[in-house]
Amino acid sequence: MKDKSIGDLDSLELNFSEKNSYLNRKRVTDMNIKEAKEEIKNALKAYFTKDQYGDYVISLEKQRPVFLMGPPGIGKTAIMEQIASELGVGLVSYSMTHHTRQSALGLPFIEKKVYGGKEYNVSEYTMSEIIASVYEMMEETGIKEGILFLDEINCVSETLAPAMLQFLQYKIFGKHRVPDGWIVVTAGNPPEYNNSVHEYDIVTWDRLKRIDIDPDYNVWKEYAYQKGIHPAITSYLDIKKDNFYKIETTIEGKTYITARGWSDLSDMIKLYEKNSISVKESLVVQYLRNEKIARDFSVYYDLFNKYESDYQISDILAGKASDEIRSRAKQAKFDERLALLGMLIDAVGSECHEIYLMESSQRELLEALKNVRGDLARPGGNAEKALDKQIRIREEKLENGKTSKSLSKDQQSTLHETIYALDSIQTRLMKEKPADNAAAFKEIKKQFDDRTKTLKKQSEICKKKLSNAFMFCEDVFQEGQEMLILVTELTINYYTATFISRYGCDEYFKHNKELLFYDRQKEIINELENLELDDEPKDMVS
Repeated sequence: MKDKSIGDLDSLELNFSEKNSYLNRKRVTDMNIKEAKEEIKNALKAYFTKDQYGDYVISLEKQRPVFLMGPPGIGKTAIMEQIASELGVGLVSYSMTHHTRQSALGLPFIEKKVYGGKEYNVSEYTMSEIIASVYEMMEETGIKEGILFLDEINCVSETLAPAMLQFLQYKIFGKHRVPDGWIVVTAGNPPEYNNSVHEYDIVTWDRLKRIDIDPDYNVWKEYAYQKGIHPAITSYLDIKKDNFYKIETTIEGKTYITARGWSDLSDMIKLYEKNSISVKESLVVQYLRNEKIARDFSVYYDLFNKYESDYQISDILAGKASDEIRSRAKQAKFDERLALLGMLIDAVGSECHEIYLMESSQRELLEALKNVRGDLARPGGNAEKALDKQIRIREEKLENGKTSKSLSKDQQSTLHETIYALDSIQTRLMKEKPADNAAAFKEIKKQFDDRTKTLKKQSEICKKKLSNAFMFCEDVFQEGQEMLILVTELTINYYTATFISRYGCDEYFKHNKELLFYDRQKEIINELENLELDDEPKDMVS
C-alpha cells in the first residue's frame, strides 16, 4: 500500500501577533525545534550509514556528538524520543546533573599488571553506569543501534567536568567506550539560564555539532496537535503568543513559562476534567511560574468552558446547529470565534486521530493474518497456534519498543489494538471450533472484513462531520479570516491533514484551491480498498 503525503502543507502558517523579544533577536545560526529535529535525524542517518563491508562509513571516534543548545523546557528531550521512534532505534537518556564522578566514570579498583617482568598495582575503573545501561538495553531488546542522550551536560559538577570533556572528545568513560552503532547527542542550557554552566573551549566545541534552538509557538503547535494539547491552551496562545515562552527576572526573583510547562499543564487539566476536579489558578500557577500569566490563563480557561457549554459542538458536527448558536457565532468577538474554531478543530482532530489508529492497527492485523495464512498452508498447521504466534511476536515487539523507546505512542496503541484483535479472533475460533483450516481461515477473513467495514463506516461519519464543520463556518463566517484559520489549522494538524489526503473533503479543497499540492481532479485516495485478505491459498492444508 502506498501512502500519499500532503506535500508541502506545513509550509502554510499564520501569525496573529509579533514573536516575543527573544525570538526577535534570532540569529541566522539558530533554529526552531522542528528544524533542529530534522538536522539531528539527517546527522544520525549519515552516522548509521555502512559501507559494503558492513562497517560504519564514519567511525565512532570521528562522529561528532550533537550538542543542542537552548533554553529550558523547549522540547529537547521530546524530539529525541520522536527521532528514536521514527528511526526505529533505541534511546538511553540521562540528566547529567544527577550524576557524580563515580556513577559516570565508574568505581576505582586496583589491578595487578606485569611490565618488563615486574608486577605493578594499577588503578582501573568499573564500567560506567551510563555505558552499562546502553549494553543492558542491547541485551534486553536486541536493538544494536541507538542514541545516547545526555542532557544538561554543560552543568555537571566540578569533579565530573574533566571526565565529560574527555567523553565528548573520545566517547570513553574511564576505559569503557560507547559501543559501535550508538550515537551521542547532548543538550545544555545557555549561561543566562543556569548559573552552573561550564564554558567549553574552542578545542571542545570543534569536536561537536552545535545546534542553537529558539522557542517558536507556530512550530510547537504542530506538536501540540499530535500530542493532543488541551484546546483551551492552543486557543489562548493563538491570541497571546507572547505568553508561550517567557523567562524574566523581577524584584521577586525569576519567573518562567516554558513549552514543557504548557504541555504538562495540559495533561493535568485533562485528568482533572476526567475526574470532575475543578481547575483553579492554584493548579495553573504550579506549571506557569508567572502569576500574571497564570491568572490570565485561568480566567480564559473558565471562559473557554463557558463557550464549550454554550456552543453545542456535537450538534454543529452533526449538522444540527440551532439558529441561536449560529446567531451567537455571527455576533461573537474575534477571541470567542477563535475559541469556537479551537473546539471544532479539536473535535474533528480527535475523530481523525481515531481513524488513523484504526487504519494503522488494521494494516498491522493484515500483516499478521497473512502470516497466519502461511502457517495454515503448512503440514500440521493450526489456526489457534498460528494466531498465538502472531500475538507473542507483537507482545515482544511492544515490550522491547517501550524499553528502548523506539516506539511512539501511536505505534504502541497500534500494537495494543492488533493484539486485542488477534486475541478476539482466537477466542472466536475456540468457540466456533471450525472443522478444518480452510473453515478456520474463512472465519478469520470474515472477522477481518467486519473490522474493515467498521473502519469504512467510521471514516464516512468522520468525513461528514468535517464537512458539517466547514458548512457551519461558511454560513457563520462567510469568507472571513476565520475560514483561512480553519483551513490552516486543519493543514498543520497531522491527523486531519492525513485524513483529508486519504478520504478527501470537497469543502476543504474549495477553500484551499490556490495550493498546488493537490491534483485539480481531486482524486480521493482510499487505502482501505487494498486492505483485503485473499481467500485461502490453493495449498491450504486441512
